Amino acid sequence: MAGKYKTYDRIFKENVVLLSYEKRTLKEFADELGIYPHYLTKWRKEYEKFGGGSFCGSGYERVHPDNKKFFELEKTSKESKLRFEILKNASPYLYQGNLIIYQFIKDNEKKYSIAQMCKVLGVGNGRYIRWKYNGVSEKRRQIALLKEDIKTIFFRFKKHYGRNKITQELHSLGYKISKEQVTFYMRQLGLRSVKKRKFIVTTDSNHNHYTAPNVLNREFKANDYSKVWVSDITYLQTTKGFLYLTMIMDLYDRKIVGWSLGSRLSTNKTTLPALEMALTNRKVLSGLIFHSDRGVQYANKAFTRKLDSYKCIRSMSRKGDHLDNAISESFFSSLKRELIDRKSNLLSKKQMKVEIFEFIENWYNKNRIHTALNYKTIEQFNSVNDCKKLNEYTVN
Repeated sequence: MAGKYKTYDRIFKENVVLLSYEKRTLKEFADELGIYPHYLTKWRKEYEKFGGGSFCGSGYERVHPDNKKFFELEKTSKESKLRFEILKNASPYLYQGNLIIYQFIKDNEKKYSIAQMCKVLGVGNGRYIRWKYNGVSEKRRQIALLKEDIKTIFFRFKKHYGRNKITQELHSLGYKISKEQVTFYMRQLGLRSVKKRKFIVTTDSNHNHYTAPNVLNREFKANDYSKVWVSDITYLQTTKGFLYLTMIMDLYDRKIVGWSLGSRLSTNKTTLPALEMALTNRKVLSGLIFHSDRGVQYANKAFTRKLDSYKCIRSMSRKGDHLDNAISESFFSSLKRELIDRKSNLLSKKQMKVEIFEFIENWYNKNRIHTALNYKTIEQFNSVNDCKKLNEYTVN
């Protein structure tokens, strides 16, 4: 059976060292105490170097009392630098849940101590050790995968989607999850969609042209293509003045069928080119209701003659009531929130034209899901409903 090593406390070692200077030889003194002479030699060297800071035991730094204050300041400085370094390297993972942080700790065990990383990153040492050696429960693994899918959806749609649309996307992937749960996980991940802001609309209704009654009367649904079109104009600030965006939307599928972007508010630069595009993109049926505000661009003779030539029914919002054209304003609100507000600097006119084309043609009309379409894209909505119409036609 192996013998146990004898241990000596700090006070004993210090007293022995002080007494050793009064003896003739270390060997005689060691024999008198029943210890090995080399112990005395070792203890004396340590005491000569560190004085009262000697014999602190394992795990403690030895330092001379005269240098203790400087040592503690230096130690604090080193710990602060180490803490900053750990936080800097771990910053991309801090809001992604404990599993991601655990993986960071595991990947950096050779660089930093586990205890130090756990302390700085605010996770339990014991929990990390259990994760390292026992793995992850099935429930936690599923939550981790869910969070990854939430992040993927959020950034794939350029931070536009809030909890409702992300929930619908998750449902389409097979998840059974509520909106409240999505909100909870988005908060954990630090994901926040761009907030809505009021979009300023330009309407010049001080004119002598005929204004039509509000035929639409806030019935913002249509049962087929080209039954109701709504339109509006707004302005966009650039580095060199304003651009004016006119849009025409088909209420059936919420598609922007016509739009124009120009630097002047004349009819030839706003409503007429937008209408020409709409007439090219979608067939006009007799009796189509064209709804707008009471602005001069919609009330003047050139524009009304164009609508009359296609036997359209004109409808205009009541004076001062923006809710009569709420769908158009909702589109501009989305445009502002999802495109303009995300820019840190004003765009040039050339850049703005490129961004508006990309937003309307490639994002809004193709890839964006719409609440009014039961969380489908315009293309998905039309595909489903066209099939239904074809089946009804075949049966009849």
